[in-house]
Amino acid sequence: MSYTVGDVIAERTIHLTRESLVRYAGASGDFNPIHYRDEIAASVGLPGVLAHGMLTMGLASSVVVAALGDSSKITDYGVRFTRPVVVDPDNGADVSVLAKVGAVDEQSVRIDLTVKHADTTVLVKAQLRVVL
Repeated sequence: MSYTVGDVIAERTIHLTRESLVRYAGASGDFNPIHYRDEIAASVGLPGVLAHGMLTMGLASSVVVAALGDSSKITDYGVRFTRPVVVDPDNGADVSVLAKVGAVDEQSVRIDLTVKHADTTVLVKAQLRVVL
């Protein structure tokens, strides 16, 4: 497959619920109560229960992995967290991911991710490098 800077690799919106957070907590072992208890989140000044940062990061990369298939090999992945994903107890939260080719060289492709929740960017400098 050939890649050109600007090509959209994938675009997807993922819906998170409080159940999603509980399942992730069980899988990751991160049982910090800011991820499931409203009163604890409020007591430390947060706007509500937050999705785990690593969950958000993992969901973003999973969109690329699903689009490229099992033959792709990610050699580098980095992000900077800028805003939390607040997960409403009734309505949950939608995280949108747009993956575009940012750079291409002889050996790899850099894929730039735009990751948003409620029209706010939650990850910046989100980039994966994939071996060709």
